[in-house]
Amino acid sequence: MTAIAPAPPSTRRVVFPFTAIVGQEEMKLALLLNTIDPKIGGVMIMGDRGTGKSTTIRALADLLPEIEVVANDPFNSDPRDPEAMSEAVRGAIAAGQMPATTNVKVQMVDLPLGATEDRVCGTIDIEKALSEGVKAFEPGLLAKANRGILYVDEVNLLDDHLVDVLLDAAASGWNTVEREGISIRHPARFVLVGSGNPEEGELRPQLLDRFGMHAEIRTVKEPPLRVKIVEQRAEFDRAPQDFCDHYQAQQDDLQQRLVQAQARLPGVEIDSELKVNISAVCAELDVDGLRGDIVTNRAAKAIAAFEGRTTVTVDDISRVVTLCLRHRLRKDPLESIDSGYKVQKAFRQIFGLADEDAT
Repeated sequence: MTAIAPAPPSTRRVVFPFTAIVGQEEMKLALLLNTIDPKIGGVMIMGDRGTGKSTTIRALADLLPEIEVVANDPFNSDPRDPEAMSEAVRGAIAAGQMPATTNVKVQMVDLPLGATEDRVCGTIDIEKALSEGVKAFEPGLLAKANRGILYVDEVNLLDDHLVDVLLDAAASGWNTVEREGISIRHPARFVLVGSGNPEEGELRPQLLDRFGMHAEIRTVKEPPLRVKIVEQRAEFDRAPQDFCDHYQAQQDDLQQRLVQAQARLPGVEIDSELKVNISAVCAELDVDGLRGDIVTNRAAKAIAAFEGRTTVTVDDISRVVTLCLRHRLRKDPLESIDSGYKVQKAFRQIFGLADEDAT
């Protein structure tokens, strides 16, 4: 009797489950809210080395549900949303040709520290464009990241010009490449996540302000919690699939909550008085521009949607206001970023809440 060959092992890389990550609640909340509403503008994560920044971001990408994309399209075009389609797909649909689609995992694109602008934005083959009359475009990392997550580790060491390019694309949702009078434009809607170690320097205040949120993470100090983290990691390394199977029900539940929150978000309302108070907090803290007001409103709506509600509460604002404003207080590049004390003090004062220090 011929032996039956065993089924081939899954080729998909096993990723540490998001729901298994212990602590770092501030970072996890910021990532989840940006997933629910990418227009929050991304998150800058600053913290000590070895605190699980990269692990958490990869875990988030693995947690997200599959998305429908146009098959064989380098931009992960959405077949139903014109704002997330490449020009070629939009033209085909306008001509009555419905493209084939497929479902794929959400991409997490890791930007190398030494990446060039051409590698990030893409390049145009001028010679081919002139000789053959076609727009020969080689997509870059921004094209790959469309409708996904773009992760930049050590973003504070990246060239300022490249950071500007990333932030412009993240804010507008489009990437434009121009060479010798030839222009190519494609959708680039992604959640921008930057991370870094404060010891290696901060971003300039002008660039930092353009990140929607700023999360701070610190090394866990409590010995029992440190032991739990070490044991979890050892258990995952010993039997990755078994470890993931143990958390699968929690992963499925969180994924469903995210999907429902995204669907609920357009219907979430925030009372006009709360909007006025948010702006009063920004004014009290002398926050430049209106980006802080806008992001705090968006984040409060996102957390309400995540909690299953359609009305924003004062508690929602309290949970996100530090994330949204702490990095907007710096006027001098040599200043350190507020831990949250100033923001919370202004928040409690404006919203008429008892000062915790007075109790």
